[in-house]
Amino acid sequence: MSLEKKIVPMDSAEITARVFGAFDKNVQLLERAFGVTVRNRSGNDGDVVSVEGEDGAAVAAAEDVLRQLRLLARQGEVVPEQSVRYIIDMTRAGEGHSLEQMSDDCICVTMRGKPVKAKTVGQKQYVDAIRKNTVTFGVGPAGTGKTFLAVAMAVKALRDKQVSRIILTRPAIEAGERLGFLPGDLQSKIDPYLRPLYDALFEMMGAENYQHCVEKQTIEVAPLAYMRGRTLDDSFIILDEAQNATPEQMKMFLTRLGFNSKAVITGDLTQTDLPRGTRSGLSLAVKILANIDDIAIHRFTERDVVRHHLVQKIIQAYDKFEREGKNK
Repeated sequence: MSLEKKIVPMDSAEITARVFGAFDKNVQLLERAFGVTVRNRSGNDGDVVSVEGEDGAAVAAAEDVLRQLRLLARQGEVVPEQSVRYIIDMTRAGEGHSLEQMSDDCICVTMRGKPVKAKTVGQKQYVDAIRKNTVTFGVGPAGTGKTFLAVAMAVKALRDKQVSRIILTRPAIEAGERLGFLPGDLQSKIDPYLRPLYDALFEMMGAENYQHCVEKQTIEVAPLAYMRGRTLDDSFIILDEAQNATPEQMKMFLTRLGFNSKAVITGDLTQTDLPRGTRSGLSLAVKILANIDDIAIHRFTERDVVRHHLVQKIIQAYDKFEREGKNK
């Protein structure tokens, strides 16, 4: 049986190195996924990568993946393994065309000079929803960047003077612990629940700039209970871990929204820490508000997980277990 062959030109040896990854791991993933052989060749006509295999459809799919990886490599960074796995999965599922939505769309730059960008189609749609709507719900599993991207959008809005302050809040609901058992004063007891928000802000702004903004009251990080009775004008407000808000708390939060403000509500409905029998305010809100203009509800899937690839498999395994349990 004759071999099918495709050629993908590369811009330079540096681009080729980024595409191949450390110790050629990216190419090894590609070869295993499609049953092809990938080789690099340098010559008078520049750097090219060839793809060979017996299955013409598999060779064509691998070529499509390589062209997507080349686009990522042109952005100046080594292509991470997670991105390779994602592009391969999308291509194998026949959804490679949707990768065209991905663009070199930098939300903001961290204190280390690293650009913050959407890494999946789902993340790009989430970011676009935040841009276009006053209220956006980001619902999905852990590791999909719900909070991190929302904080990035908030920092960008503050830097661009679209808002005058950022307010980040979370329900102080214990995941198996009790606040009273934690040492220190009230703020010390609350801080562990707000740590993911601090971490995201430190990444974007640096600890010193963050502290300066807190002193000027440009940034406020507080438990959800502290929002009661307030009207939040000219603010970018993020409610994180919203699955742990009761329906009453969710309604209270949503009605705090003031003029020239934007709100993002994030949560994972599979990780609710509310007492047994208590309905999640997030699950109720997405049903009640589903068809209201200027409110977007974006649902992430395991494909949007940007942590270690095992996190995707863990989520899929738990989903399968829960589905089978319901069917018994």
